[in-house]
Parts: sequence; C-alpha cells; structure tokens
Amino acid sequence: MDLFDRAASEDTSARPLAERMRPRRLEDVLGQEHVLGPGTVLRSAIEADRLPSLVLWGPPGTGKTTIARVVARRTGAEFVGFSAVLGGVKEIREIVAAAKERWKMHRRRTVLFVDEIHRFTKAQQDAFLPHVEDGTIVLMGATTENPSFEVNAALLSRCRVATLRPLTEEELASLLDRAVAAGEGLGGAPALSAEAREAIARHAFGDARRALNALEVAAGAVRQAGRERIDKADAEDALQARTLLYDKAGEEHYNVVSAFIKSMRGSDPDAAVYYLARMLEAGEEPRFLVRRMVIFASEDVGNADPQALQVAVAALHALELVGLPEGVLPMAQAAVYLALAPKSNTALTAYASARRLVTERGPLPVPMDLRNAPTPLMKSMGYGAGYRYPHDFEGHYVPGEYLPEALRGETVVKLSESGLEKALAERWKALLEKRGRKG
Repeated sequence: MDLFDRAASEDTSARPLAERMRPRRLEDVLGQEHVLGPGTVLRSAIEADRLPSLVLWGPPGTGKTTIARVVARRTGAEFVGFSAVLGGVKEIREIVAAAKERWKMHRRRTVLFVDEIHRFTKAQQDAFLPHVEDGTIVLMGATTENPSFEVNAALLSRCRVATLRPLTEEELASLLDRAVAAGEGLGGAPALSAEAREAIARHAFGDARRALNALEVAAGAVRQAGRERIDKADAEDALQARTLLYDKAGEEHYNVVSAFIKSMRGSDPDAAVYYLARMLEAGEEPRFLVRRMVIFASEDVGNADPQALQVAVAALHALELVGLPEGVLPMAQAAVYLALAPKSNTALTAYASARRLVTERGPLPVPMDLRNAPTPLMKSMGYGAGYRYPHDFEGHYVPGEYLPEALRGETVVKLSESGLEKALAERWKALLEKRGRKG
C-alpha cells in the first residue's frame, strides 16, 4: 500500500504540498499515539470494525481531517466531507438520504465529517442526533474549540472525544524530511538544510499544515532563484506571515489570560511578562489587559501594597497617552510590580462576607446614632442622638458600634500578615481591644 493518499490516475502536482503529504494509513499519522496507537481504545474499536462517532478536538494542523479520512478508509466506509460554515440542515438531509440508500444497496456505512462543528448552533447540531443514534451515519466532528462548551450535550454524549495535541518539533522535522524525500512531496529537490528544518519545525508551533506550507513556499523561492538548497534565511522568509494560536473569542484566549493572572498571583514575573507579550503579539486589546491588572491590584494585592493599584492605573493612563508600541513598556512594568508585590485577597473576601450578610439578613435598620438628622422632626425621632465625633477625642478615635445591632460581633474583614496589611491588622486589633473585643 502507498504511504500517501494519492490516486495513481490523477496528476497531484497542482495540489498543495500539505494535501499531497496527507497520510492514508493509521500507522503514518504523526504525533497522536495517545489516541491512535496500538492498544488504545479507539484503535481497538477501529480494528474490530466497531466505528464510534467522534469529536476530534485540537489546534489547527494536528490531523483532524486526516484521521477522519484514514479511519473511513480503514473501515471501508464512505467518507463525506461537510463544512459547518458553508452547509446547513438542508444539505444534512440530503447526505442522510444518500447514506440510507448506500446502506440499503451496498451495506456500506457513511462517515460524515463535519469540519468546524462548533460553528453550528445547538439547534442545528440536533439535526444529527437521530441519525447518529440509529447508525445511519458515523459522525466525525472537528473543532478547535472545547467541545464541552461548543457541542450540544446530547450529541456529545453519543460521541467519543479524541483530544489531539500539537506536534513536537521532532515530529515536524521528521515530516519535513519525509516531504523532501517523497516523490509526492519535493522529490529530493531542493534540499533542506538542517538550520532551515529546525527553523520551520520550531516556528510552525505544532501545526503540520503550516510547516508544509512554509516548506513549499521556501522551495518555490529557491527554485526560482536557481539554487539547490533551502537555507535558514529562506525558511524565515517563508514563515514571516506567522500567526499565534490565540482566538480572542475562543478557549485559548481564556487559557492564556488565566495563566497571566495566575502567574502574577504566584509571584512569577518571568511568566507574567511572557503571557503578557504572548497576548499582545497575538493582537489582544491592550486596554483589556490593563483592566485585568487594575482588578488584580485590588483583588490579589490590595492593602498589602496600596501602591499596586496606583501602578496599575498609571499604566492605563500611560497606555492611553502614548499608545502602542511604546505602551507595552508601562504594561510590562506594571506586570512585574504586581507579580512581586506582597499579596492579599482581603478586598475579595471582605466584600464576599459583607454581601453574604446583606443577602442573608436583608436591609437591617441603621443604628439611630449613625443616621443623619437634617430636619427637626428627624431629630425629635432620635436620629443622630448619641453620636460621638471621633475627631473630638484623643487619637481621633472613640470606641463605638457601627454595624446594625443584629450583626454586632460579626467579622467581615480578615486582614492578612502580608506587607503593609500586617500593620493595618495590628492597628485594627488594638482598636477592637478598646471596644472590649478580642482582636
């Protein structure tokens, strides 16, 4: 059997290199041994001809379409491709009708491959359900988005999820060597230098299609120049239009933002600035990132270092003043400061405690001595009676109770021992003792 998917009767030279190099056997699929390797659940099911419906989840260029094609070929099923971007329910009905006829006449199953299945609405995805359940079609959906959020729960429960991982640099280098040597690929000319292979493998970011496209562009430029070897400079030129995996509406957006916040919370400035740069270079809105830092300054630093909030807000003002690209400098400065600042989440926990009391106990009466008394009637009703003005007393403090009577003795704020907050905690303890309460 030939190594690559090629019909002997057709001219493949006009097809893109990535298409010409598409594997046709399970054994030739790179990098997904955890899904397709010997002894895995999916491999065993395929070999036993018990083909399950699948959702293939992974980043671009990891082999989702290839695996669907290979599995259909291996099991003797008819492969029918369908795009969630271009097709609709009408086309699904036609495919299902043809699948029923194919089974009736030839006892041949139909693998319906739905590319970008996450682009279907949940209602549109329901159209697959009865036909998956009765075995009319074997559904294979491909998605770059987390199927837990993007695929109908009823449909997902009837499918096995196969999570594909980006290819390693070593796997991509092996693929490039194969493409250079194979007759379906470059056929040995031009040659690929070790430095060029390393550059493409590294900057393809786990995407086989991107690696092969870059190789094809570089090879075309070298041939046109009349040279016989692809050097590192040729590879770098072919890779210039690179894009980072970072969909601002998708899961990777939330993954990287989460890593950015947790790196600052974990006091790691190296990681914080790395994720900041990763988001900015991928085109993230810079004000979104600074807003996250302003929130972080209160949520995770707070009064352990009150200057943190000033630094974050100053970074926002500086960004608005100078714009990009120079605006990345105050942003990086703020990220480093926030990462290394002492940490306290007192603002978060204090508000949560106060909110719980408000929700559980309702609008309790404000103590009479704390009420404003702008009219004679209100004064006669006791509003403001007995209030003692703290500035009239030594140390600008007089012991008193300020919570509603039903909440006396409740603790809302629990200060930490971090940074400046330790000094605030000691002052609070002393004030409570003057009230006759334990700190």
